[in-house]
Amino acid sequence: MARLETAGFESDLSLFKYDNLERLPERYRDLSETDRAARIEAAREALDDDVVVLGHNYQRREIVEHADFVGDSYELSTRAAESDAEYVIFAGVTFMAESADIITDDDQTVLLPSMEASCPMAGMAEALQVDATWEKIESAAGGREVIPVTYMNSYADLKAFCAEQGGLVCTSSNAADAFEWAFERGDAVLFLPDKHLGRNTAAELGVDSVTEWDPWDADSPDAAAAADADAILWDGYCQVHERFDVEHVERVREERGASVIVHPECRREVVVAADEAGSTSQICDTVANADPGETWAIGTEIHLVNHLRRWHPEVDVVPLCGDACMDCNAMRQIDPNYLTWLLESLADGEVHNAVEVAPREKELAGVALDRMLEL
Repeated sequence: MARLETAGFESDLSLFKYDNLERLPERYRDLSETDRAARIEAAREALDDDVVVLGHNYQRREIVEHADFVGDSYELSTRAAESDAEYVIFAGVTFMAESADIITDDDQTVLLPSMEASCPMAGMAEALQVDATWEKIESAAGGREVIPVTYMNSYADLKAFCAEQGGLVCTSSNAADAFEWAFERGDAVLFLPDKHLGRNTAAELGVDSVTEWDPWDADSPDAAAAADADAILWDGYCQVHERFDVEHVERVREERGASVIVHPECRREVVVAADEAGSTSQICDTVANADPGETWAIGTEIHLVNHLRRWHPEVDVVPLCGDACMDCNAMRQIDPNYLTWLLESLADGEVHNAVEVAPREKELAGVALDRMLEL
C-alpha cells in the first residue's frame, strides 16, 4: 500500500485492490438460459430475504429479469441500504459495489459477480495519481482555493480524497449543484474523472474559464496555467459515450425523424446537437412520458436502449448508433452464469467476491456522499 501525500490514508491502484475476487468456476460456464433461470430462482427461494440483487440499467436482459431493483448506480446503492438483506449482489462495476458497501450497514456484505467488471473511466483517475497532481496544482494556485469534485463513477479512495480536501461527490443529475457548492467555498473546481460531464456542466453554469489536465501528456497545460482556470477537467471519459458524434444525431433525425436524448457524458457538441441530455433515470423518464408513436433516439449504452424498447413498446426507441458502438465492455463482464454461481454459493453457505472498502476510506467517502446529499 502507498500513502497519499496530501491525505491521511493509504491506498493502491484499482488493479490490485480486490485480489480476493475469483473467476467463474468451470462447471458454471456452459449453462443454458433455461437451466440457469431455474437454478437462479431455486437459489433465490432458498435464500428468501437474505439476499437482494441489484441490476444496473446497462446490464443485459438475463440479469435485470432476476434483479430486485433496476436503476442507476447510486439509486441502487440506496435500495440496498434500505433493505434488510444480509447479502447484496451488485450486478454492475467495481465502483458501484464500493458505493453500496459505503452506505450499507456493517452487517451487510456486498458481492460483485465478476472480477473483470471494472469501469475504464473510473480507472482513468487513480487516487494516487490525483494525489500527485493535487500537490502540483495547489503549489501553483497562488492562494486560490481549488475544490475537488468527483463524479460518482470513481473509486472509493478518490471519493475519500475529495472529502479530505474539502470536496464532494456528484451524480450526472446534480453535477451543476455540486459545482455551485464548490464555487461557494473556493475559487476553482477540479472535476474528476469525466471531462465531458465537466465541460457540459461548466457550460450549463456559464463558466468560460475551463482547461483540461492530462497527466499522461507532457504537452498538457502546466500546473500554473491549470490553476488559473475556474474549472480544471481531468482528462477521463466514458468509452461508450465518447463514441457518439454529431453525425449520428443528424442521421437519425433525417432517417427516422427522431427526437434525440443523450447522456451528459457525451462530448459537448453532441449534447448541444441533441434535443435533450440527462442521466439514465432522466432518459428512462423521457421515454416513459413520450406519446405513443413518438420516435426517440437514445445516446447511451445499448442494453438500456433494449430495455426501453421492451418496457415501452408503444414508443419507437432506436439506438443513436449501432449496437457495437454502444456496448460497455465492463458491464458485459457480468454474465448471468456469475449470478447463478454467487446465489447457489450463498445458498450453500459460501461467500465469494465480497467487496469491502477499507475503514478510513469508507468513513471519508461517506463524508463526500453526505455532502452531496445536502445539496
